[in-house]
Amino acid sequence: MIRFILRRTLSTAVVLLVVTLVLFLLLDTALDYYADLRQSTAPNIGALYEARARLLDLDTPAIIRYFQWLTGAAGCLVGSCDLGTAWVSGQPVTDQLQGAVVNTVKLVTGATLVSILVGVFLGMISALRQYTGFDYFITFVSFLLYSLPVFWVAVLLKQYGAIEFNNFLSDPVVGWVPIIVVSVAAGLIWMGALGGTGRRRLLAFGGATLVTFGTIYYVLASGWLYDPTFGIVGIGVFSLATAVAVTFLSTGLSNRRALWTALTVAVIGIGLYMPLQNLFWYVEMNWLWMFLLALVAVGVGLAVGAAFRGPDPLVSGRTGAITAIVIGVLIFIDRVFQEWGRYGDHPAINQRPIATIGASTPNLTGDFWFVNLDSFTHLLLPSIALVLISIASYTRYTRGSMLEVMNQDYIRTAKAKGLPGRTVVMRHALRNALLPLASIIPVDIITMIGGAVITETIFGWSGMGKLFIDSMNRNELDPIMAYIVITGLLAVVANLVADFLYAVLDPRIRVDA
Repeated sequence: MIRFILRRTLSTAVVLLVVTLVLFLLLDTALDYYADLRQSTAPNIGALYEARARLLDLDTPAIIRYFQWLTGAAGCLVGSCDLGTAWVSGQPVTDQLQGAVVNTVKLVTGATLVSILVGVFLGMISALRQYTGFDYFITFVSFLLYSLPVFWVAVLLKQYGAIEFNNFLSDPVVGWVPIIVVSVAAGLIWMGALGGTGRRRLLAFGGATLVTFGTIYYVLASGWLYDPTFGIVGIGVFSLATAVAVTFLSTGLSNRRALWTALTVAVIGIGLYMPLQNLFWYVEMNWLWMFLLALVAVGVGLAVGAAFRGPDPLVSGRTGAITAIVIGVLIFIDRVFQEWGRYGDHPAINQRPIATIGASTPNLTGDFWFVNLDSFTHLLLPSIALVLISIASYTRYTRGSMLEVMNQDYIRTAKAKGLPGRTVVMRHALRNALLPLASIIPVDIITMIGGAVITETIFGWSGMGKLFIDSMNRNELDPIMAYIVITGLLAVVANLVADFLYAVLDPRIRVDA
């Protein structure tokens, strides 16, 4: 293992040296450092040219300037990082990168997690319901989303997801016909996803239709859009539903030990709702606190699972931990949206909370919850744009891989031995079906961290992609080289992570082979 890592590190260093050298020389030739001066009519234009050449040290050969830049970049290994200066603004590149990397990571994290979870789930269900109406529907939607240009999706989201939706919030009235159509569509989708006998499909259709209709009616009639919080009653309902849903997907409701584990964790979460509200009120929160509370939630879930044990304690512990994390996220979201009224009343928001541009509202200050609500409203539209495109590819990859795995001999053997269908799918089939995604997902994540250029440009999101485009437009070599180094390193890390994921998912694979 150590030899493998050292070998990959050495090869990475060599590749980065060659790539950065070639790109430095090519960029130095391609960039026009005098573009703005060529249009100038200043009488001292000659002196301006000479000053520009001295500023950028253009009289020094490019190969020497590369090694000067490389010396500063190598200082990052010992804590004295010098990636040059953006000569137009005079700002150090390291300062520019700090904000760009943070903003891009914020954008990519949520979008990637949602894309993976939803895409894998839809792809798995689509494969299990092969050649049904649900499968055809998911296939059609996947190809539709995959073929949509992201700039068109982003513009539509700005128009209808922000401008029109903000107008709707001022008078949230919906006719009966759209509500009924949406409810029936939801019933049909859930009926197709759950499958089963005719009676089961009819129950699924009726239940999903009624739940959807009741939810929409409650949201509109109760004024929930003006105060979108769950409260202890909502947290209680969602917690119990989460416990049942997680158990159903993880082990099946027939595993009573896992079900009791999840329900116990849900009850604990409901009981801790009010104490947590007091903690959030009296203690100044930050992301370190959130991380520690998440660890506590996982620990509680595992402890409850260990207490109930059952034939497979790991299954009970996993079910409890997942349930605890979901309930914790619900409580976090509830606390954030308790700031909704104060946020909408702020003069900078003026009852139009869904933002169309930027990563935050200028000059808007507040506590941890208030600032995060502002971040979420700005994250919403660009995240949806990325999610819609990414879900399509993950769904197709998962479906194809799942269909191939389900026809393997070991799956038929597992079924013949009498293992429950859910155990066969979740523990045996899905694990191997995720192997192709193990090489795709890390690269996709790094690609998005390198910058969702179009999305960031349309939504004015100051991330890595926008930094790269702006630097190219301003003919700034140092920021472009910093971007290349960071994305190159992350690409290597992504491939290394993919190798380890292969070894985890398939024990037959050895990373040091």
